[in-house]
Amino acid sequence: MKILLVYPFFPDTYWSFRHALYFEGKRAAFPPLGLLTVSSMLPAGWERRLVDMNVEPLSDEAIEWADMVFVSAMIVQKGSLEEVVARCKALGKPVAVGGPYVSTGSDHLPLADYIFSGEAEATLPEFIRDLESGRPKPFYKPAERPSLADTPSPDFSLIDPGNYSAMNVQYSRGCPFQCEFCDIIEIYGRIPRTKSNQQMLAELDSLNEAGWRGMVFIVDDNFIGNKKNVRKFLPDLIDWSERNGFPFSFITEASVNLAEDEPLLQMMQDAGFKRVFLGIETPVEESLKEAQKGQNTRRNLLDSVHKIQSYGMEVMAGFILGFDNDPEDIFERQMDFIRESGIPLAMVGLLAALPDTQLWRRLEKEGRLVEESTGNNTDCTLNFVPKMDSKRLVEGYKEVLQNIYSPREYYKRALDCLSRFKQTQIAPRQISVTADMKALFKLVITLGVRERSRLQFWSYVIKVLTRCPRNFAHGLTLAAMGYHFRKVTAANCE
Repeated sequence: MKILLVYPFFPDTYWSFRHALYFEGKRAAFPPLGLLTVSSMLPAGWERRLVDMNVEPLSDEAIEWADMVFVSAMIVQKGSLEEVVARCKALGKPVAVGGPYVSTGSDHLPLADYIFSGEAEATLPEFIRDLESGRPKPFYKPAERPSLADTPSPDFSLIDPGNYSAMNVQYSRGCPFQCEFCDIIEIYGRIPRTKSNQQMLAELDSLNEAGWRGMVFIVDDNFIGNKKNVRKFLPDLIDWSERNGFPFSFITEASVNLAEDEPLLQMMQDAGFKRVFLGIETPVEESLKEAQKGQNTRRNLLDSVHKIQSYGMEVMAGFILGFDNDPEDIFERQMDFIRESGIPLAMVGLLAALPDTQLWRRLEKEGRLVEESTGNNTDCTLNFVPKMDSKRLVEGYKEVLQNIYSPREYYKRALDCLSRFKQTQIAPRQISVTADMKALFKLVITLGVRERSRLQFWSYVIKVLTRCPRNFAHGLTLAAMGYHFRKVTAANCE
């Protein structure tokens, strides 16, 4: 059996980092971890190939090679997904589709032969048995959420790591909180399940032996969702990192209550965590309560951000506009909070009602749903009727984007961020003097010569050199990301 695994194209969003990847000479931020894991679950005798359409185009030859095509996609990739399915069907190849998009009860599923809703550990073995017996079913959904104890290590042999800015692994699935707009708890549940320490270290061993050096994204939606297990895992991760000479730096996502656990923060710093994404959403308490995000109302959010930064971890955060309880001055309040927090990578989006979430169900009952979400909450579209005037909401949102990603505001926050955390060690990376020089040359030409804001760029560079010289490389990375945000903002706010 020949299986072609296809990851559809990811559109140009704030999360794609495509314009920043240009400087680094990379084609995508991360490899498709779900498909790499699925590959490891296939029978040993089956052949498998991967086409990540963010790295290379999907050719007819690749499709014709396969006996079956497996595709996984998020909602934001649905346009590319539909094109992939249509091409494969036109060439007479059966198609199996899984991933978040088809796992959240969408009414507009692709015309695939087989749909996998939920996690594949329980359904893929059943499908393989049915396929071998000649009786495969068109739809598979697990009766319960599987343990991660038997989840295999991703098949990293299918990719060229050099195409990616970072590698990724997964420690846990699920989150104990109940945010109304979140589809993660609908797909993975509210009881976080984790892999064993041995599983995680084996995955890191494989990356280390493959020669990877640099960033590893632990892609959990809430890394500290199961604090008991995390506290047991981190000492082993610290020991592994020390024994292997700290080959990786780590980034992850976590809930804001991380800030109140200083022993956990210290362990994360000791293990080499350099960035944490937080779902801050809004400084307005009534909106947080509306979103059932009570964990953010029990602490001062600015203090929480600064506490995490003090442990050598840059904070990246998500913010949302469009809650029913947002006041008229919400736009100014969001901009003020982002400025005071010193968060350069502030990902601000409009509230979106994703399929099968609590928010989706509530708005459906209220008759306020308009259409299915695009999955891109930064494209200035709304898929529901907000309480605030829609035109005012979208225009205010554009004002926020244009403000926080303007060179003046962005460079100021980047300097604030760099001054707040102290690097305990130089972050590991793929070392290539030639690649470094090319990246520096492209950055200088683009930001320091061609851009209208070139004087602000040079002022920023001088300040980084004089105030935070040990963080100079990271300062340039932040400058590259700021350029990406400006490019996407300009496209979104036309």
